[in-house]
Amino acid sequence: MNSPIVLITGATRGIGFAAAKQLIDRGAQVIIGSRSMKRAESAAKKLGETAYPIRIDVTNHAVLKAAVKEIGERFGKLDVLVNNAAVLLDHYATFRELDTEVLTETLDTNLVGTFRTTISMLPLLEKSDALRIINVSSGAGQLDGDPQAWAPAYSISKTAVNMLTQQLVAALPEAMVNSMCPGWCRTEMGGEDATLSAEEGADTMVWLATEAPYEMRGQFVKERKSIAW
Repeated sequence: MNSPIVLITGATRGIGFAAAKQLIDRGAQVIIGSRSMKRAESAAKKLGETAYPIRIDVTNHAVLKAAVKEIGERFGKLDVLVNNAAVLLDHYATFRELDTEVLTETLDTNLVGTFRTTISMLPLLEKSDALRIINVSSGAGQLDGDPQAWAPAYSISKTAVNMLTQQLVAALPEAMVNSMCPGWCRTEMGGEDATLSAEEGADTMVWLATEAPYEMRGQFVKERKSIAW
């Protein structure tokens, strides 16, 4: 696609911001989604004229509806949706310590928020000749391998995001829909000890949004390669 129109939720910092910069450098028009319009405007100003700020709250249907209207009037369509917005509320909690309200809030943002956003933006995405949906997941939600006890609510939510991806693949057979794991990155969520920079974590996201073969559907992708669910 020449100058694809890309919406990234949670794009004002970390991996989302790094991906936005890389996409703009490749000629994309990037819509910077954030719950805070002030943060969205600040990030867009740093990124230049082809970044467009918009308020996106993945937990609020009315805000999403307004965003759909604004994007439609401004751009007419979407080519790529990156569901990047997420919360990590139980970083150090054990399963026995997990609070029901924390689990509910985590699922509402990470899982249901991804669903809300995708369903809301679908009319705009379906105007694209080659729509792409990228759901940002995590190795924490991977079922393959030994059980791990880290951040139970976050991990559960990301496993569920992977199933949501598979459901979207079945529902949208002509769309390119994938989950991705950015790896452990030095962001506010990942912490200073992480092994990857935000820019390195964004690489697979940018690749899926632009260069990855359109036939790549229904995959869990890390470092540009499919991995086990």
